Amino acid sequence: MTLLAISNEQGNPRLGLVISRKAARTAVARNRIKRQVRESFRHLQQQLGGLDIVAIGRPGIALQANRDFAESLESLWNKLIKSCAGC
Repeated sequence: MTLLAISNEQGNPRLGLVISRKAARTAVARNRIKRQVRESFRHLQQQLGGLDIVAIGRPGIALQANRDFAESLESLWNKLIKSCAGC
């Protein structure tokens, strides 16, 4: 998974999701990934400030277990929060 971010003028974070069929073949897998990303975003929304974020799924992401995916996603969010602290 890749997270791209840019500051916005609204002051609240927004999330965009791009999960292609190359990343997850079935609709069930794509929807599971989207639900997990939205839920983790919702929990960290206060820390993100005014950012527009796009989450891009990479091939093979659907093969990860739920717990492993949640841990890697949390790591990505923490990196994003640290790198955009002054944005």
